Amino acid sequence: MSRQVALSMLLLGSACMTVADAAEQTSSLNEQQEVAVTIYNQDLALVKDLRNVGVKRGSLALAFRDVSARMRPETALLRSVTSPGKLSVLEQNFDYDLLTPQKLLEKYVGRSVSVIKTHPTTGVETVERAQVLAANQGVVLKIGDRIETGVPGRLVFDDVPPNLRDRPTLVMQLDNQGAEQQQMELSYLTGGLSWKADYVVELADKEDQLDISGWVTLNNQSGASYRNAKLQLVAGDVNRVEERMRGAPKPMMAAAPMMDMAKKERFAEESLFEYHLYTLDRPTTIAESQTKQVALLSGAGVPARKELLLQGNDYYYSSSYGDLGQKMKVGVFVEFDNKEASRLGMPLPAGVIRVYKKDRAGNAQFVGEDHIDHTPKNEKIRLKLGEAFDVTADKKQTDFKKVGGNGKYNYIFEAAFEVVLKNAKKEAVTVTVREPMPGDWQVLSESHPHQKTASNTSDWRITVPGEGSTTLKYRALVRY
Repeated sequence: MSRQVALSMLLLGSACMTVADAAEQTSSLNEQQEVAVTIYNQDLALVKDLRNVGVKRGSLALAFRDVSARMRPETALLRSVTSPGKLSVLEQNFDYDLLTPQKLLEKYVGRSVSVIKTHPTTGVETVERAQVLAANQGVVLKIGDRIETGVPGRLVFDDVPPNLRDRPTLVMQLDNQGAEQQQMELSYLTGGLSWKADYVVELADKEDQLDISGWVTLNNQSGASYRNAKLQLVAGDVNRVEERMRGAPKPMMAAAPMMDMAKKERFAEESLFEYHLYTLDRPTTIAESQTKQVALLSGAGVPARKELLLQGNDYYYSSSYGDLGQKMKVGVFVEFDNKEASRLGMPLPAGVIRVYKKDRAGNAQFVGEDHIDHTPKNEKIRLKLGEAFDVTADKKQTDFKKVGGNGKYNYIFEAAFEVVLKNAKKEAVTVTVREPMPGDWQVLSESHPHQKTASNTSDWRITVPGEGSTTLKYRALVRY
């Protein structure tokens, strides 16, 4: 198709000048004074575009070029900053059907074009007029009394249809009773702009402290660029009426790399309604079809806690089971507090936290990742990083009996258990054995003291020596 259909460069140069009606006035990025972009979590952004525009008095059509191709036109609002109340919008049309050779062909179905053919030997050009019959998966032309496809030449078009634009354009019918030079601000909601947070954590050698860096990953698939924009991000779940958004599907986002952070790139944070607003302290350019990363926060020497957890189930307190598992996995968790006293204390947007630790050679190695939800300050952050390799457990039910009860909700059971914790490391570890206890329960006997951490939860913190094992035995009574 590209070899058969070519556009004359001279024609294209003049076509862009004739896209709009002669009375139409144009505003381009050259008139832009500033732009502010507020991006939300859900593929939604608010754009405020301030331009210094020359407009005649009275009725006119203004083509506001270089807006987002995924603009929601029903949200567009134009106001005059310098002549408030003297500029009225009577009608607006969003032209997002962009000029391409294929689109031009489609618009010319039923119209005539010129077909220029070059003789392969003499180089002599011949010109014929042809009617475009179809432009679906190729071009079908009527030349004189014959029908042709796959024409070995180039097509020359008389003009560019007015509803085809080289850039996304909002065309507004205005009534201007103010000055002929005004500052105008166009604000609108758009899809195609999104952001997410990524965090990089490095654990200290003793695993009792960590360093954390937060990054914001921006993705611009809106079809427009935003030069030297004031960037703000909103973290929180904003309610939206469900509707189909025009444009491309959501893109996959690149993960934040592990790198040093410059403090000058921090965001200022403030509360906004029931959400949190993050404002970058410098302008930044968000180019079209670009993924961009900006530093969000950092914290060094944050106190951390590692926990090895063996999680139980409540169903084996009401029936006989015997062996419950051999070499059971023990989960590995890391906790830290999002507090100023812990060298943090900034509300953290939802995102993925990737954790690293240096090996003996000093190289940072990936040890796990977890997703966090939006986290206010003074809250605990708990990450599951994986399963322990050297710490396992064997668990079995050693006794079970029905003590009493004859109704559907009036049963009393007594069950005994044995948990053997094994540690292949050279150093001792502490394992939390967490048992969800159903109904009304009590521990009748135990080899290690338990702690009632919730109305239905019992915890045992068991120390297991290096290259050794420890056995927990307990008997519990439950009433339903």
